[in-house]
Amino acid sequence: MATTTLVNLSSIFSSRLVTTPSFSQRRRIILVTTSCTGGGGGGKPTILVTEKLGQAGIDLLKKYANVDCSYDLSLEEICTKISLCDALIVRSGTKVGRDVFESSRGRLKVVGRAGVGIDNVDLAAATEYGCLVVNAPTANTVAAAEHGIALLTAMARNVAQADASIKAGKWTRNKYIGVSLVGKTLAVLGFGKVGSEVARRARGLGMHVITHDPYAPADRARAIGVELVSFEVAISTADFISLHLPLTAATSKLLNDETFARMKKGVRIVNVARGGVIDEEALLRALDSGIVAQAALDVFTVEPPVEGNKLVLHESVTATPHLGASTMEAQEGVAIEVAEAVIGALRGELAATAVNAPMVPLEVLRELKPYVVLAEKLGRLAVQLVTGGSGVNAVKVTYASSRDPDDLDTRLLRAMVIKGLIEPISSVFINLVNSDYVAKQRGVKISEERMVLDGSPENPIEYITVRIANVESRFASALSESGEIKVEGRVKQGVPSLTKVGLFGVDVSLEGSVILCRQVDQPGMIGRVASILGDENVNVSFMSVGRIAPGKQAVMAIGVDEQPSKETLKKIGDISAIEEFVFLKL
Repeated sequence: MATTTLVNLSSIFSSRLVTTPSFSQRRRIILVTTSCTGGGGGGKPTILVTEKLGQAGIDLLKKYANVDCSYDLSLEEICTKISLCDALIVRSGTKVGRDVFESSRGRLKVVGRAGVGIDNVDLAAATEYGCLVVNAPTANTVAAAEHGIALLTAMARNVAQADASIKAGKWTRNKYIGVSLVGKTLAVLGFGKVGSEVARRARGLGMHVITHDPYAPADRARAIGVELVSFEVAISTADFISLHLPLTAATSKLLNDETFARMKKGVRIVNVARGGVIDEEALLRALDSGIVAQAALDVFTVEPPVEGNKLVLHESVTATPHLGASTMEAQEGVAIEVAEAVIGALRGELAATAVNAPMVPLEVLRELKPYVVLAEKLGRLAVQLVTGGSGVNAVKVTYASSRDPDDLDTRLLRAMVIKGLIEPISSVFINLVNSDYVAKQRGVKISEERMVLDGSPENPIEYITVRIANVESRFASALSESGEIKVEGRVKQGVPSLTKVGLFGVDVSLEGSVILCRQVDQPGMIGRVASILGDENVNVSFMSVGRIAPGKQAVMAIGVDEQPSKETLKKIGDISAIEEFVFLKL
């Protein structure tokens, strides 16, 4: 009679835990491939919207979720509400810090930022708590670029000052003589989506455009007719400087007394990015000294600025109240874009606009989708084969592909293997956001290997192999020649399939659950096992037998839709030709 070992799976990683989080610190994390329903009424998730969002976005959200539009909340009020919410949508005015994630008690699964900048969201805390952060990076690109050009031209021709003067009953034409843009040098600091669009438009105005961005490829700049230069060259040679930088530790107060001193006398500054990238006190001094002739500002360090702010009131400053994305078209576009991203994340779809996870292009996400499922299920199978108390600490993942290694992005696949390994044996939920963090916390080292195959690179991956070293197996046949637990799988016609267990080749769809049996290879075994399962109303989806040689040992893999009862499994184990078996839940 075959024997099977009952294992307390929660002990498998326990010897490797680095920390044991308290209740308030437990990370409840959505996975980009597992849908969730939330705890709202009718099984719908609940989405909190704390700042005004375009109606098209609200309508889209309401088709899928319970939507709570509560504006002008204090931090305390947000922290009170957030434990009842699965998602949070904000603009730039709501600060989403660590206290918000802690107060969510693990329920908050996605934060959507309606816009591009995410400096008001604590990404480190979001990642630690496994909360996906998505933004709307494209919908307001043109609007922000247009506003940058509007400020550039309005500043050059003193439009705002002249307008205020004539409305005050004055007619002082000589006071508001401007400067021409043609032939002037514009330095675009930050050559992302908005910066590159500003550069295109400035070129159309006859300006010479240079840019500084350590992450921008030179060929993209050349394609637009823009010269990529160092920061020093940009600030020291420009007649106009337009800022399009995110607010980070590296960019905070990037323009300060020191950098202003290295600029051309009479330089003009435009900022439609983030207020904090300019030291506002230093800018005020530079304006008063004449180093900076004019500034056009749409953003400020504190918004709204305090009453009587000297920079806002300065006669050489053109100011607008953060209007970069404020066009009707952009507002609706941003609302729809962020709503689609949040709903997609809650449904478990792969998020192309995630900002605290590796950026994976949409076309790559689509191509890898079935392999993502395969990777998770192989990890889930492998860990269920582990027994004993030594703990999982070394996992090797092999990707076999005909593609050049540089053309294969495996970060998402690695994350899904980690999810499959850890989720079945812990209360932690894992996604691309926190997979490496959780693995490190549990002392699990994940190594990757790429096997380059000859042949057509039409499919991104031919097969994936997961090995767990230095552990005992509850199914001895799953061990490789080197003593590692080994499972291998492929995607066949879009369906993830298990193709190898240890040294045995099998062919079973990874749907439902799997029973693995090692048996003496003899006729009638498939029929006998299928009969037992049929008598117990357990539906069999696939059956496959892999053997070393005819008449020797074989491994039978049986896909089942339901979990068989203990009595049913005992009947299978009582078959004399079956030497060992294991039930694995997918």
